[in-house]
Amino acid sequence: MQVQALLRMRAMILDGEWPGGSRIAELAVVEKLGFSRTPIRAALLRLEQEGLLDALPNGGYAVKTFSERDVSEAIELRGTLEGLCARLCAERGAPPKLLTQARVCLQAIDALLDQAALDAAAFSRYVDLNARFHALLSEMAGSSLMTKELERVYGLPFASPSGFVVAQAHSPKARDRLVVAQDQHWQVLDAIERHEGSRAEALMREHSRIAQRNLRDAILNQAKHPVPGVQLIQQRS
Repeated sequence: MQVQALLRMRAMILDGEWPGGSRIAELAVVEKLGFSRTPIRAALLRLEQEGLLDALPNGGYAVKTFSERDVSEAIELRGTLEGLCARLCAERGAPPKLLTQARVCLQAIDALLDQAALDAAAFSRYVDLNARFHALLSEMAGSSLMTKELERVYGLPFASPSGFVVAQAHSPKARDRLVVAQDQHWQVLDAIERHEGSRAEALMREHSRIAQRNLRDAILNQAKHPVPGVQLIQQRS
């Protein structure tokens, strides 16, 4: 019940049913969704931990809003940590088994991008494979501290590796950007296998720049092609 309540409430926030700044009272949510107070209370706490809600001093919660700068900095932080992770992979030597898994993952993305056009199912599959590659990169570094920090950053709103991939779905250049991102994936893997730490780090940091462009596109085009949750981001003046 807790998971069901969490998924329902997260969707209501990201779909704009609860706009940014809206106050949310536990009892009102219980009455609206029909769950008992225990799973609702746990879901509200989890959404606060995820950064989608702010706890109010006098009780209850408010839907959080973000500045474009907040989100941009979160993406920049991810790129910095992933760059360091890639350098550690290269310098320490990644386990052959994980390198093979990463290669298989990228080959699957190649097969997707061989299509002339990508439908919704293809974009969804790309998101899964992209997340898998980034998770493998973290695992290759062999650092529990690095893995923990990356998981924390991935949990920040809109900062995950595929946070704005869906923003590309309606863009005429959607496939082109994914092709560029995929080439960077292969180049990072090559740098890791060649033990070129500085190159691997630089490539991974550059890789996050694509997410920065996707962020800007999502904000500018939200009226035509809304991305879940983008209405919570306040555009720079």
